[in-house]
Amino acid sequence: MTAQADVRHLSDVAARHVLAKHGTDTGRRTGWLMISTILIEAWDLYAISFLLLFVKEDLHPSAAMLGLASAAVQLGALIGAVCGGWFADRFGRRKVFITTMVLFVVLALAQSFATSMWELVIIRLLLGLPLGSDISTGYTYIMETMPRGKREVMGNRWQGMFGLGEIAAIAVITVMYLGGMDHSLLWRVGLGLGAVPALVLLIARLDVPDTALWLIQRGKFRQAKTVAKKMFDDDLPMLPDEDFTVQRPRTRDFLAGIRRDPVRRKASVFAWISNAMQGAEFAAFAFYLPVILVLTGVSGIGATNFITGAIYVIATVSGFVAPVVTPKLGHRGIARWGFGMSFVSLLFAALFLQLDWKPLVPFAAAGLMWGHYWAASNGMTIASMVAPSRYKATASGFGYVFVKLAAFVTIFLFPVLFESLGVPLATVIVSVLSLTGYLAATYVLPEVYGYVEQEDAGGGTDTAPAPKSLAEEGP
Repeated sequence: MTAQADVRHLSDVAARHVLAKHGTDTGRRTGWLMISTILIEAWDLYAISFLLLFVKEDLHPSAAMLGLASAAVQLGALIGAVCGGWFADRFGRRKVFITTMVLFVVLALAQSFATSMWELVIIRLLLGLPLGSDISTGYTYIMETMPRGKREVMGNRWQGMFGLGEIAAIAVITVMYLGGMDHSLLWRVGLGLGAVPALVLLIARLDVPDTALWLIQRGKFRQAKTVAKKMFDDDLPMLPDEDFTVQRPRTRDFLAGIRRDPVRRKASVFAWISNAMQGAEFAAFAFYLPVILVLTGVSGIGATNFITGAIYVIATVSGFVAPVVTPKLGHRGIARWGFGMSFVSLLFAALFLQLDWKPLVPFAAAGLMWGHYWAASNGMTIASMVAPSRYKATASGFGYVFVKLAAFVTIFLFPVLFESLGVPLATVIVSVLSLTGYLAATYVLPEVYGYVEQEDAGGGTDTAPAPKSLAEEGP
């Protein structure tokens, strides 16, 4: 019988081997399937921002209740990110993502039948659970099935996918509005349509196995060899052709594993700060942009949808440009440029609103969204990439908590803030968030493009950033 320490050592050797491998078409397909989930999340999280005026007209909520209905899904996603990551590390990636996709379909449809604001709040709170869970599991799949350099480029595409989901939501809602659909029906159909892409992705994901890395860490060597052959064209010859019981790591050791290595620690701290700042800056000004444009008299409902749609087209282009230039600028460069542009754009937006230069507000919003999509592109990527391999899903979920907590608090409080202080001053306050992200990128984040973590059986770490040539390969 192989000793536990020997099995653990074999597991660590195989894990390092997998993390440094080049991927296959199967691994790339899995990466695209996982990042495509963002389309669904974008619809379920943000379609309501284009429907708030119709919800308000139909159910007559207070400002605080309207903010709570918008923010409830963020709170649910916060809980789902923590629980989903833990479940994925403990029970496997596949079981979690299948469960979350089923919940997506059921709860997205359930929104359409809410008869009161409290029902809508509760359903959206529950809907957030699979949203947060799937992000943590999806990022783990990307980091464990794709090669270094490629996995972080794929991870950085999440803002581009967000943009596509938001554009789709704007387009469909605008068509229904211009088609004369009854407003009380429009918001129900708009929210319920999120079930359609969720069902499509559920069917597409049914044949995706657990990752080789998770199977290795659990001692399921026979299945790991099969999956690794499919994903990396490597049957892991260093592993025996039999399964062993590997002692599960303690979840409470997750933060200790991050703290031990200085590069991992600094990168993780930056990722948490970045996630919080970008989540809050978007949830304040950008999430409520349709409402701001209408209430400040910049445009009417129909024109607002077209303006917002054009802004999100620009943002989506930004979201796909960010991963392309990541190999050239590095993670620090992307974050600094992104947060810097967001900071300046928010100040201009506040100035234009204060001076009543309404035609210029959409241009400032477009600048904000371009910068935001760069700034937000790599927080989750870094949090997942540098995490100890035994806790990758937990680390992904933990990193996403900062996005959702900031978004929940900001979405809930911003309507009250801009009613009390006015939109210009509230926007200046939001700009401080972008400035904080810029300073964190400048003074906290080490360059980690091409990072490969290595961990021995004793719990120590030997982190290895990729050589310069990798950063020059491009996506």
